[in-house]
Amino acid sequence: MTKKPITVLVADDHTIVRRGLVSLLSLGDGIEVVAEAPDGRVAVELALQLEPDVILMDISMPVLNGLEATARIKKQAPHIKVLVLSAYDNEEYITQVVRSGANGYLLKNSSSEELYSAIRSVSSGHAFFSPAVSKIIADNYVRGSVTGQAEARVSTDSRLTAREREILQLVAEGHTHQKVADSLHISVRTVDTHCSNIMKKLDIHESAGLVTYAIKNGIVILPK
Repeated sequence: MTKKPITVLVADDHTIVRRGLVSLLSLGDGIEVVAEAPDGRVAVELALQLEPDVILMDISMPVLNGLEATARIKKQAPHIKVLVLSAYDNEEYITQVVRSGANGYLLKNSSSEELYSAIRSVSSGHAFFSPAVSKIIADNYVRGSVTGQAEARVSTDSRLTAREREILQLVAEGHTHQKVADSLHISVRTVDTHCSNIMKKLDIHESAGLVTYAIKNGIVILPK
C-alpha cells in the first residue's frame, strides 16, 4: 500500500525563490506541493481551503506578513503545521515566530536534506528548529527574556485587532488608503476609520510614527 504523501503549501513573495522551493520539494520522497502563495493573505486563504499537512512560510511578505499569517492559520486550523523558512536568525524574530504558534523554524542556508527532514518532522507532530535557532530559544528561556521583554511586546500589540494590524502593515508599506481599500475589498471610508482608531489606540498621530511602530513590533518586516 502506497503511503499518502505529505502535502505542502509554499508561501514566499519572491517568485524565483518560491519556484525553486517547489522544484526542490518535488525531489523529496513522499512530499507533494499542492499550492503556492505570493503573500500572507493568499497563504491563509489557501491553507483554510486546501488544509495541507505543512505550510512552508516565509516571514517577510507583503499584504500580510508570515508571522500574522501563521497566527491566523493556527487559530482557525491548529492541526495544520507551519514551518517557517527564513534568513532571519536574530532573537527578535525567533521569539515572535515561536509566539505565533509555528511548529518549526528553518534557516534558508539549510541543506535540502534538512528541509525534507524538517517537513517530515513537523508533519509527524514534532517541533523542528535549526541548531542555531534552538540555541537562541534555549538562551532566551534561561535568561527569562521569552516571558519578560518579549511578552510585553505581545501585550502591546494586542491593543490592535487583526484587521487593524493588517491595515497598519499596508499603510506602513506605503500603500495609499485607496489601494488598501481595493486590496481588502472595503471602502476608503472604512480604511480611514480604521486608521483613526489605530492612531487613537497607539497614541501616535503621524505617519512616520506609525511606520516606526509597525517595524519595531514586527507588523512590517524589512527585507534582510
